[in-house]
Amino acid sequence: MKSFFCSILFLLFSCGIYAQEINPFTTGFEETLPSKILGQERKIWIHIPNSNGGNKNKNNGRYPVIYLLDGSENFNTVVSITEHMSEYSLCPPMIVVGIVPSNRVSELTIGADKELPGVVGNGEKFMSFVEKELIPYIDVTYPTTSYKTFIGHSLGGLTVINTFLHKPNLFNSYVSLDGSLWWDNQKNVKEAKTILPNQNYKGKTLFIAMANRLERGVDTLSVQKDTSGSTALIRSNLEFIRDLSKNKKNQLRFKYKFYENDNHPSVRLIGEYDALRFIFEFYKLKIYDSELKDPDFKLDALLVAHYKNVSEQMGYDIKPDESQINNLGYQMMGSNQFKKAETLFKLNITNYPNSGNCYDSIGDYYLKNGDKTKAIESFKKALTLKPIPESKEKLQKLLNEEKKE
Repeated sequence: MKSFFCSILFLLFSCGIYAQEINPFTTGFEETLPSKILGQERKIWIHIPNSNGGNKNKNNGRYPVIYLLDGSENFNTVVSITEHMSEYSLCPPMIVVGIVPSNRVSELTIGADKELPGVVGNGEKFMSFVEKELIPYIDVTYPTTSYKTFIGHSLGGLTVINTFLHKPNLFNSYVSLDGSLWWDNQKNVKEAKTILPNQNYKGKTLFIAMANRLERGVDTLSVQKDTSGSTALIRSNLEFIRDLSKNKKNQLRFKYKFYENDNHPSVRLIGEYDALRFIFEFYKLKIYDSELKDPDFKLDALLVAHYKNVSEQMGYDIKPDESQINNLGYQMMGSNQFKKAETLFKLNITNYPNSGNCYDSIGDYYLKNGDKTKAIESFKKALTLKPIPESKEKLQKLLNEEKKE
């Protein structure tokens, strides 16, 4: 067991050293945060959503935040995933904060080890830094919302589960990717047996990914009878999952997945994607073609109901996207469903009363329906909010026509 432990430790140290050599600047920027708790300066990598221009000085909205352990190794993949998903409305645009490791084995473990005194077991101090220094700094400096996700792989997954058990309200969603739950004689797995039945996890989400490290002919059922160190990681995760499944009354939203064709390193990417798809599965708006074609179907009511549910899930008010509603309004107008178009344009004005574009769009609706008076009023209102050349041109044309009449 000692030789197994040492070989695993060497692998964990090696991963940490390699991770710090990766350049993040294609997807974000680096900051250095002084920490009184850790007594050192810590590097963090930050991504601001492309929908906000990717610019930390602009503020076109407020965003949920993903806090990412081993950020120097996981940062680029998570940023790519969130940008892809948000582009297709599978999740909200999100800020990503990658925490660059300093001494990852030390800061991602809890509990002393007699073979490695002083080398491991500073996890509580590290998480105190995250909770009391890093998160407050991000909230003060950047346009954040209250929704936070915590992602970790390997020892990072161990830290995620430990935080989930002992500080469940620190984050809204937790993602453990092949977490090292074998650590310290399965300390977290054993603690979970008494914590899970008594904790209320309402509004919390947990996703667990497991890689395939099994010998030929062994499956997730038969491996549970094994006692060797080489299967300790997967057996620990399976036992933890069994205990999670027993405690359905604690209201936790939970999913796990075994990746038969992925190993410990490769499970990160696919696990991150599947985790975020699961966490935000409520976010996607589904409109059927039959609903778009039905002149009596109330699209505005569907949108209001959908975003009410999204707001409840996220814990703060989220309005339908202005461009999304605007495009739907023009689509309905193009198919001569004027009643539906009007309700959509008016919904946009209700949600975005200071948007010149919303008034310009409803002006187009009135113009299409021959109501020149309301069209003129709308274009004038649009121009008081924003100098839109198209609105000015349309207004001038209407005013010239009035003079001729």
